[in-house]
Amino acid sequence: MKKNIAIVWGGYSPEKIVSEKSAHGIYSFIDKEKYNVYKVVINRDSWEVEYDEDKVSIDKNDFSFIAEGKKINFDLAYITIHGTPGEDGVLQGYFDMLNIPYSNSGVLSSALTFNKYTCNNFLKSFGINVAPSILLRTGEIIDINEIVKILGLPVFVKPNVGGSSFATTKVKDMSMLRNAIDESFNDSSEVIVESFIKGIEVTCGCFETKNEFTVLPLTEVVSKNEFFDFGAKYLGEVEEITPARIDNKIATQIQNETKRIYKLTGAKGIIRADYIIMNNKPILLEVNTTPGMTATSFIPQQVNAAGLNMSDVLTDIIETEYYKLKPNLYEY
Repeated sequence: MKKNIAIVWGGYSPEKIVSEKSAHGIYSFIDKEKYNVYKVVINRDSWEVEYDEDKVSIDKNDFSFIAEGKKINFDLAYITIHGTPGEDGVLQGYFDMLNIPYSNSGVLSSALTFNKYTCNNFLKSFGINVAPSILLRTGEIIDINEIVKILGLPVFVKPNVGGSSFATTKVKDMSMLRNAIDESFNDSSEVIVESFIKGIEVTCGCFETKNEFTVLPLTEVVSKNEFFDFGAKYLGEVEEITPARIDNKIATQIQNETKRIYKLTGAKGIIRADYIIMNNKPILLEVNTTPGMTATSFIPQQVNAAGLNMSDVLTDIIETEYYKLKPNLYEY
């Protein structure tokens, strides 16, 4: 019997538009011969599943829906919400309570990696190089001079939680720093000011299944803009080169470090770690446990470069996570 898979997208942040693109990508990748696949959109005021060109309400008591007089339960949720509540562990807690398997990292791992400042400082304690940064919170007195004294210029200013480069600014002049901080505060109650690291930007994906651990080839990111901003990420204003044009020794070092980060954070499913290589030394920027999954996103590029097939990769992840939680019901 086919398993029912929910691709869960939407969310409560500006990243919803990116989430929708990822949902379409994942839907195209999942093997319809093996699974019944449904797209479930989560908004603040409604949870709905797309069914037969219509939308049907989800029963939040057990994450099910009624169609043609029959109750349909989901066997696994593939979460592709970028931002809250799917990337920060909130939705994972809901599925844990219902004993429904899901594709992504769990509550603690998701909450940790979603908080950029906390995650980077956690990983720094294990010897991983990260960019120097300062955390600002709403209501605190902000001393612009002190920030520049500690971090220098240029700096990046960005929300501490969130992604897709929303409300992120590269600041070259002290006179622009206050406005950049205020813009980020409009999107988050916590803001990071981070030292600018000049070098080659690369990203590395990895995932673990019941059979093996796979670290993917690196992608080199060459933005046409000041940095890898929203336009570069989603409007084509970037050159993405997979495999990256870097020394094999450094590439292997980054792959090993990405695997180590996966283990240290307790990640599940597919993750991606972003780095800047400065003076032949990789410096971690951030960890993404819900990476973009459109046909042209980094992970599909890297899977293809590794000689793998996205459909097979997602099948392995689905079966791995289902088996972990429901081994007595496992059929494949």
